[in-house]
Amino acid sequence: MLVALIIACEVGFWVLLAGGLALRYLAKMPRLGAAVLLCEPLLELVLLVVTTLDLKNGGEPSWTHGLAALYIGYTVGYGHYTVKWLDRHAAYRFGGGPKPPGPKYGKARAVHEWKLWTRTLAGVAVALGLLQAAIWYVGDAADTGSLQSWQYAALRVLGIQALIAATYTLWPRKAPAVEQREEPVEVER
Repeated sequence: MLVALIIACEVGFWVLLAGGLALRYLAKMPRLGAAVLLCEPLLELVLLVVTTLDLKNGGEPSWTHGLAALYIGYTVGYGHYTVKWLDRHAAYRFGGGPKPPGPKYGKARAVHEWKLWTRTLAGVAVALGLLQAAIWYVGDAADTGSLQSWQYAALRVLGIQALIAATYTLWPRKAPAVEQREEPVEVER
């Protein structure tokens, strides 16, 4: 049941996002679109409540509880960023707004990658907190191995994101050189 709810929350996230942006830019109803977008955190709240109730009612801690914690952590770290990113692109594509800038090269790209790492850190911190709370709630160390393995998985993701950001810092991608065209030489006859 929990897996189906996680999938439903993910599908619901994208449906609300598409609906909110469509209302905002295609139907020219920005307030209603914003209201729909503001409903997205309710999905994570439902998932958190159902996961907690499942454990409270004697559900065996499993990988589904860990996945729910990571999903909630991800949406805390990246949900708002994803909505803003898509909103800027929808404003450009459908609303006549400016093209969203994206740091592609050099120090700006490295800074961007470290900002993404801080978002990952926030998501991992939330996931670790939820998983640890579930471990304490269940109380039996033998039954919490699955939840602890999700904690290690979250830390691995954080480490991988740090390595990615470090590579952009140590070996920044250089902007392509602008070709300088020589002026044609006019030959007098």
